Amino acid sequence: MQELDYKKEASNGLKFRQLYGGLPDVLVPYMYAEKTTRKVLTMQWVEGKRLSEVKDLYLIEVGVYCSFSQLLENGFYHADPHPGNLFRTYDGKLAYIDFGMMGEFKEELREGFIEACLHLVNRDFDALAKDFVTLGFLPPTVEKEAVTKALTGVLQNAVSKGVQNISFGDLIGNLGTTMYKFKFQIPSYFSLVIRSLAVLEGIAIGADPNYKVLSSTYPWIAKKVLTDSSPQLKASLEALLYKEGVFRIDRLESLVTESLRARTDKALVKKQTEDRDSRVIIKEVLSFTLTEKGTFVREIMVQEFAKGLDALGLATLDSFTSAVATSIPFASSSVSSLTEEDIINLRTFQRLMLLLSGHQRRESFNGEVKEVSPYMNQKTNAAEEAPLVFYQLASVQDILPILSVIPELPLEVQQQLLLLPGDLAGRLISRSVARTIRRIFL
Repeated sequence: MQELDYKKEASNGLKFRQLYGGLPDVLVPYMYAEKTTRKVLTMQWVEGKRLSEVKDLYLIEVGVYCSFSQLLENGFYHADPHPGNLFRTYDGKLAYIDFGMMGEFKEELREGFIEACLHLVNRDFDALAKDFVTLGFLPPTVEKEAVTKALTGVLQNAVSKGVQNISFGDLIGNLGTTMYKFKFQIPSYFSLVIRSLAVLEGIAIGADPNYKVLSSTYPWIAKKVLTDSSPQLKASLEALLYKEGVFRIDRLESLVTESLRARTDKALVKKQTEDRDSRVIIKEVLSFTLTEKGTFVREIMVQEFAKGLDALGLATLDSFTSAVATSIPFASSSVSSLTEEDIINLRTFQRLMLLLSGHQRRESFNGEVKEVSPYMNQKTNAAEEAPLVFYQLASVQDILPILSVIPELPLEVQQQLLLLPGDLAGRLISRSVARTIRRIFL
């Protein structure tokens, strides 16, 4: 048996140490390959208690992050993380032992799994049905419309309660029970992944009965989707944020908010993200969006900001024209130049400002995204829209907190911030020129 080949196990341990031994508070014992034979394994001695015997929520979070790195970053993972293989050392580190059973998770499957998690949390069951085919859970010949309907039935209630309430083990069990008629199966490569996550959730439940491993993993998934350079994940993110050309600000809010929970310091288990100071949130959001990793999301946000500023200018002009018209006797009432799209862009602009100012919507913290039509609640008169937006921005003092943290940002982030006004101005000019041309020729 391969597991009894200690030379192979030593090799696995050395690779695991190289990939994950540098993670905060993770200990991977050193393997003495030169002193190891097929029947004798020589490794660094580890002292501590089994993780299942101590209620250390912080180390459970460390384990979740390490599992995320194994499964979704590098693809080389510990396939047998039972309670006897995870220790809390006496100096407070999470130690892994026994590297006889390891798994490989190919990149295309890792990206498919990430997309499936995104579609699950956002209740995009049609896309989830396609993900299941890609991942090998369902055969390519399956009737996708029927699968979408079945997935909606089995997952709608669970997901509507938010990602924090989804049990990974229960989720897989319910899928198997409901989807068997579509020849649903767990691929062999994925059975070890499921076992790894289910065991970790089981250990965590001993310390916290309400613990859900997907809730702790999803912030890292959100962060990866927002920052990864993979063309497939970029396309998936764009498809998630836009529907028929309309920007879904709710989904960006949810992803950014969830990504802010992806932390590995001990404060994570002592204080929930929503209780943190807004200045800290502002710095984290700006630091993320203004670095190289945030380039793709920054482009989307700048584009939507330009749309919002353009609409704000039109609304302000409409408001001024309307005020002048009402002050002149017998003057005809002005007709608003704002379209439905402009009103949507105005409201998106307001919510982007709230997002950047650390005032994320509180419901985003449960990972739930409510499907709201962008054309709902548009009874507000266009001329009233600009003053309303100005009032709402001033009421939460959005701009001053953003400005106050700029000196505390890294120099390269400050330099990137200085480039944004020119970028926005160029986009605004382009939109103005395009609108003028449309009015002339259409």
